[in-house]
Amino acid sequence: MECYLDNSATTRCFDSVAQLMTKIMCEEYGNPSSLHNRGVQAESWLRYARDVISGNLKVSPKEIVFTSGGTEADNLALRGCAYANCRKGRHLITTAIEHPAILETAHYLEEQGFEVTYLPVDADGRVRLSDLERAVRPDTILVSIMHTNNEIGSLQPIAEAGELIRRINPETLFHVDAVQGYGKVRILPRRMKIDLLSVSAHKIHGPKGIGFLYVGDRVKIRPVVFGGGQERGLRSGTENVPAIAGMARAVEEVYRNLEADNERLYGLRQLFAEGVAQMEGVRVNGLPGRESAPHVVSVSFEGVRSEVLLHALEEREIYVSAGSACASNHPDTAGSATLRAIGLPSGLLSSTIRFSFSIFTTEEEIRFTLQALQELVPMLRRFTRR
Repeated sequence: MECYLDNSATTRCFDSVAQLMTKIMCEEYGNPSSLHNRGVQAESWLRYARDVISGNLKVSPKEIVFTSGGTEADNLALRGCAYANCRKGRHLITTAIEHPAILETAHYLEEQGFEVTYLPVDADGRVRLSDLERAVRPDTILVSIMHTNNEIGSLQPIAEAGELIRRINPETLFHVDAVQGYGKVRILPRRMKIDLLSVSAHKIHGPKGIGFLYVGDRVKIRPVVFGGGQERGLRSGTENVPAIAGMARAVEEVYRNLEADNERLYGLRQLFAEGVAQMEGVRVNGLPGRESAPHVVSVSFEGVRSEVLLHALEEREIYVSAGSACASNHPDTAGSATLRAIGLPSGLLSSTIRFSFSIFTTEEEIRFTLQALQELVPMLRRFTRR
């Protein structure tokens, strides 16, 4: 039995997404900037996608900018806003557990003369609003906080943070990296005081290489890619029409039965978390139940290196991720930033596995994986001790 439990890395495309993309690539393949009928057909798919996504977020279609994925959307948000608003201030705020797309961009901006404050998190991976309140200053131009942590599934108090930022400094912009959260919960940027929102399609059963950035109408932002002026001049380059349409179709599919799908996912998460917690020398990281995302479980296995367990599971066709990104070989990489930030004991940093589920995950796969872990972990520990 194949058990794909690495859905935080990428997801399987919906069949409807693949079919739509094939149709557009083979039949309606025009350039949306062309004035002839083929171009008009292609441009209509861009309108369709913008309408679907903006309707889901309850925002204006003109506020959706298509990008090549979450990384580009994060770069555009941080760099574009930093450069456009540097006369107001040069201070940015983010957290210690962000994805490398944010952390590396923040480091780059520091090299350009900006000041960045990195907020710590508690033992469950959540930002303290009191820390955020103390960090916001008159010269703070942007705050960037991820919605859902990609390693341990912790959910940040996004709505409360948005209210707090707007109250302390109304001119400070609020960016949310929602790559792991979008498609799992309903996100309403205007209600939550979010000015910019990054999303990647391949996390929600859409294609790779496409995403979008919501840019609220009050945001002053500069492009970081120049060319023919597509996407309101913020992201030049011929639009990837098949992928954009495929992303929109994935949005329709994933939100169609969101509540029922989440109920089932939380049930699978609880079954798995309770099953591994019964094993000796095992620690489940992050908050339990609905205080975390429904699709991510981070587990540390004392005395077993993550890479060894990962490949042992792979031999049984169970596919997972190492939660520390091989921290023992690359101790300074951002991949284990979350585990270090929550204070995970050093002995467990290289012994952590991330299991992540999707709407395609079954109870049978969960039980099969639990059985494999119960057999493999004690055996690998005995081998390690030798």
